[in-house]
Amino acid sequence: MHRPDEITRICRALAVETRMRILGHLRGGALCVGALAARLNVTQSAVSQHLRILRDAGLVSPDRRGYFIHYRLNEKALLDCAEVFRRKLLGFAKSAHNDATEKGGEKPCARRKASARSRRI
Repeated sequence: MHRPDEITRICRALAVETRMRILGHLRGGALCVGALAARLNVTQSAVSQHLRILRDAGLVSPDRRGYFIHYRLNEKALLDCAEVFRRKLLGFAKSAHNDATEKGGEKPCARRKASARSRRI
């Protein structure tokens, strides 16, 4: 799970509050669509769509129990995801620190001369 497209898919899945709430409810154990819909006060159809996105991102796993499908957190994927994000963010922070140190701090941006078009306004 180190490819940029996988990371992007996970970020998009986590960017919606309802999906984060679904993950929060699944922390207590596997739940079916109906139970999640009742807890979230949204339609079963909406929950199913959110679960599909979370499943495609690898964050939840389905488990058929008779007629119902229960969804549970994919703990390994979540831990892997957290580690990748930790490494990426740490790398960004180190890079920013090194850039600032090498350049002697941030330099202000040079102002551009106003174009003839912008002076007319």
